[in-house]
Amino acid sequence: MIAWTREAMEGRLVRYGDLVPCETAFLDSLTPGSDEKENFCIIGPGVAENGSQFVHIAEPHGFNIGGARQPGGCVNSQHSHVTAEVFVVHSGRWRMVFGPDGRDGHIDVEPGDVVSLPVRMFRGFEKRDEGKGFLWVVLGGDDPGRIAWAPDVFARAEATGLKLLKTGRLIDTGRGESIPPGAELEEPPSPQQLAEWATPPMAEMEKAVCRGRDMEGNPQSRLAGEGVEECGIVNLTDTADGFPAGPIRGGWQHGFALRQLRIAAGAFIPAHARSEAEVVFVHEGELSVCWPEGEILLRPGDTLSVPVGVARKFGNRGTGRVVAYVVRGGDNPGAPQFHASREAG
Repeated sequence: MIAWTREAMEGRLVRYGDLVPCETAFLDSLTPGSDEKENFCIIGPGVAENGSQFVHIAEPHGFNIGGARQPGGCVNSQHSHVTAEVFVVHSGRWRMVFGPDGRDGHIDVEPGDVVSLPVRMFRGFEKRDEGKGFLWVVLGGDDPGRIAWAPDVFARAEATGLKLLKTGRLIDTGRGESIPPGAELEEPPSPQQLAEWATPPMAEMEKAVCRGRDMEGNPQSRLAGEGVEECGIVNLTDTADGFPAGPIRGGWQHGFALRQLRIAAGAFIPAHARSEAEVVFVHEGELSVCWPEGEILLRPGDTLSVPVGVARKFGNRGTGRVVAYVVRGGDNPGAPQFHASREAG
């Protein structure tokens, strides 16, 4: 069995303050109104179009983790994904806007809310309040494919010098980069594609949101205990670890389950292991993560990938509650394997 030193575990930890942004990750990055956004690849390369985008953790997990940080009024332009895209709102107030021209409707979200948007439909988002805000994003699959931009994104990018190749590579002609000989430029979606990627009715879109204020602890969770609640968010089916399907299901595959953990001051989850990838993102409070060789304290905005099979104990040594979001690989994650009695921890 591998002994996970503190140094090795810290290699799987991405502190919020250490995030390395890319300010030209996408075709719209220099377009006025979208030119102040920062994009992050936390786990996996995501869908970034800039080959220089820094990837914090390259190890395949079965899903990708990214992030977007934007000031008030900054817009992420209309685009479409071929795999699941799930947003956890960490800070700021945001508007999710639908349709190739942004006119099919919108949903407003705030810290603690989670949104899972359908594949093959156009979406964009805007930071609505003052100051910078951060979205933590989960994308389905080790290879989440490429995004498709709405037609007007191509038109507005013309003046910025950014060109997108059919291979998905971004070329910045304004900085002297040249289009390789024989390379073809990506084209806007055809009218037929636009029709195929139509926005579902808004009544259906509302089902893609789980409000933080509405998240309820599942008493059947194997992690539930005194001062500990685990809330289901994205569950496509009834799962082996005691969760019913929902509240967010969707008619498309995700390849992961998403949960919220709430741990009261002084409470803990006893040592246990998992057979699937598990990534923890702290939204509120300070989370203690212990394993046989050490302990790490996670603060708001931090992300930790816990190695498969390693016994981990989550605790709250502070005076306020901890709220964390947890991604587990697969649509049907298995039950945790506790390494000792729950009382002993």
